[in-house]
Amino acid sequence: MTSSKDRIRALWKTPRARWLTVILVVSLLGGAGYGVYWARYARYVAYTDDAYVDGNVVQITPRISGTVVSIDANNTQFVKAGQPLVRLDPTDAKVALLRAEAELAGTVRQVRNLFAISGELRANVQVRRTALAKARSDYSRRARLARTGAISREDLQHAGDAVKAAQAALVAAQQKLAANRAWVDDTTVSDNPTVRAAAAAVHAAYLTYARTVLPAPVSGFVAKRNVQLGEQVAPGKPLMSVVPLNQVWVDANFKESQLADMRVGQPVSLTSDLYGSAVVYHGHVVGFGAGTGSAFSLLPAQNATGNWIKIVQRVPVRIALDPKELAAHPLQVGLSMRAYVDVRHDGAPRLPEVADSGPDDSTSVFRTADARADRTIREIIAANDPGTAHSTGASRARARNAVAVPPAGSAGTADPTLRVADKDAGSPAILPRIVASDRWVR
Repeated sequence: MTSSKDRIRALWKTPRARWLTVILVVSLLGGAGYGVYWARYARYVAYTDDAYVDGNVVQITPRISGTVVSIDANNTQFVKAGQPLVRLDPTDAKVALLRAEAELAGTVRQVRNLFAISGELRANVQVRRTALAKARSDYSRRARLARTGAISREDLQHAGDAVKAAQAALVAAQQKLAANRAWVDDTTVSDNPTVRAAAAAVHAAYLTYARTVLPAPVSGFVAKRNVQLGEQVAPGKPLMSVVPLNQVWVDANFKESQLADMRVGQPVSLTSDLYGSAVVYHGHVVGFGAGTGSAFSLLPAQNATGNWIKIVQRVPVRIALDPKELAAHPLQVGLSMRAYVDVRHDGAPRLPEVADSGPDDSTSVFRTADARADRTIREIIAANDPGTAHSTGASRARARNAVAVPPAGSAGTADPTLRVADKDAGSPAILPRIVASDRWVR
């Protein structure tokens, strides 16, 4: 027994035994530590490195056809919302706008003339009534004289013919008045159907003119420029894109086995290959894709062909980022990310049916053209109808600035565009400059 104990003691004193003991103890401690780590943290974390930055790529497309005469932005440049990007030749649109404005001014004057004629026709009807009453009175007097033989039957016949002529003249005057009233009854000059049709033509021409300048709908970086000077472009042709990098998100493609406990709103920690582990982004789960990536691919897998291989599917999960962290460390579309989702939840449904209460994206850049067109129409009507309530000195002054576009190179036209504030949205928009003229001012 003693010799056995001595051999054990001797074996323990060897370096190999001591190292094996240390390794065993370290392994046990490491296993215990990992068990605690897994029980408290690791089992609640879903990880993937199949994650990429995504964002809105806003295409710049013309709404009218035309020839490109200016390109005001290029790839990699930052542009602000409302800043002009591409300009088309405005000559044809300007001529059409001037023609439409002239037709509106002429229509307003014609309708004013209809209102004036209506009063004249009413007076004419009254004159005809008076003439008919006089003819009837003459006929009655002559009829009494004819019974006494004081006048001949021929004179009495002439008096009767005069009554019939007066009656016919009254009917004709009444018909003319009715025809005229059909154009002006229950209307004013500004809301007369003819004026409104001409105003609609001005509105359409103004919008076409304004659309010769293509502004940036949002602030962002220019990418994918695909337009050259002198190019004839058609409506809908992509000219370039604007990418708002302050609104990017992450699409993380998790395995289907990782989604059971994943819920909307769960916190996410992310790192990028660009900045490394030194920069950690914080976000939250926004939603899940409606299907796997292969289901929505260009060529979906045909699993019923017979040559089937089991492949673990992945579902895209959208993750929103903290805007402050994104501003401090900006990301570009397509960058690789690593995502760690804390999948602890309180039993909420996995796919909640929650409808968004408002639009995800919107722009107010294009509102100003519509409001400016309406204002131009009101000013032209006021300039050509002194009787309207809008025909004040200020309105006339504004009308002089809203009714004509001088030829290029004339005085006062150094800047071909006018930045107009959008009162509703508080953002500027670029519109063609309308310069002073007394062309249609009375």
